[in-house]
Amino acid sequence: MDSKLIDHLFRHHSGKMVSILTRIFGLKHLDIIEDAVQDTFIKASISWRKQQPDNPQAWLTQAAKNRVLDIFRKLKTEQKHLPNIQQGTDAIAINELFLDTEIADAQLRMIFTACHPKLDTRDRISFALKTVSGFSTREIASALLTKEETTKKRLSRARKTIQKSDIKFKIPHGKSLEPRLESVMEVLYLIFNEGFHSNQKDNLIRKELCVEALRLSQLLLKNKLTRIPDSYALCALMCFHACRIESKINAENELLDLKQQDRSKWHFPLIKLGNTMMHKAVETNEFSSYHYEAAIAFEHLKAKTFEATDWKKILHWYQCLHALQPAPSHILTMAVVCLQTKDLKLAKSYLSQLKPEDFEQRAYLYYGTLADFYTATGESKLALENINLALNHVSNKLEKDYLKKKKEELTP
Repeated sequence: MDSKLIDHLFRHHSGKMVSILTRIFGLKHLDIIEDAVQDTFIKASISWRKQQPDNPQAWLTQAAKNRVLDIFRKLKTEQKHLPNIQQGTDAIAINELFLDTEIADAQLRMIFTACHPKLDTRDRISFALKTVSGFSTREIASALLTKEETTKKRLSRARKTIQKSDIKFKIPHGKSLEPRLESVMEVLYLIFNEGFHSNQKDNLIRKELCVEALRLSQLLLKNKLTRIPDSYALCALMCFHACRIESKINAENELLDLKQQDRSKWHFPLIKLGNTMMHKAVETNEFSSYHYEAAIAFEHLKAKTFEATDWKKILHWYQCLHALQPAPSHILTMAVVCLQTKDLKLAKSYLSQLKPEDFEQRAYLYYGTLADFYTATGESKLALENINLALNHVSNKLEKDYLKKKKEELTP
């Protein structure tokens, strides 16, 4: 039995399983549900050693459902909390909820539930990433550029609020969608980002997360109440980035930056779909961060070669983005753009506003940019020092190999 299969299934399906089980049993039993899902994967790792089931996903889902029911049966409060799952409409509902056709709806429902307005904004984002997508505390902290301890506190606060307020697992309707939609879109954005540029040790790209986030963003566009310019812009952004996935890594499993990528491998149908989404997104004059990020991504796609990139236009869009939503990552990227335009004075101005702590687990990006700056100014010793600092902070193997190549170029 391949342990990688168990790991893949856990990463890709545990969130879905939690979503469906929570829809059945309620958010107040979330701890029991998550424990049951964990137990199921442990059981699978043992029982599959001799023989793997024909349909691993179905096996896991059914086993998790049975495990939750077993736990409830052992609880002293069984009669008070356990639904009547033996007969009638409840039994039908449970069986139908485990059909593949219900999974997408259950996941989106879980995201909306996790983004309940009674939860603090940052707490609800962390909670949704943990519960719906099975992100680890470390991955959530990386996505939000915060400390792991902060993430743990946010998750704990979210659970306490859910229990205290007895929040129900029910998707909102009508006007009650509006206060949740912004957070829902941010969750989808962060899920996609983790897929497109993962902070895992061995995987730089997690295609299944990109596909899932894009699919869920398209579901938002099918509902007239969530079909707004911002959601169109978010979908366009995902399309523009997803079209480049196949060109980010070469046949030797090496990371390629934009300059090295084979642009003929960019997936044109996704670019076309992104353009369609963007036309819808700009039907009003109010632009979100997703509008500006999509505009930046499209500028890269428009350029026939790396050298033909309109860096001044990209810098303008980043300045608009930062004015709307200030963030250290935007300042760092503006410095990178200035290095491309040889405006070293402005690049230095941007870099002077930053410190490595602004990026937490992704501090290597800061040190790597500093190394590029010192390379451009001819200060090879400082460039080498910062490359070494970047190597000390990077965890992903492909990114580490990429930085090692840069170091070789700097080393006499």
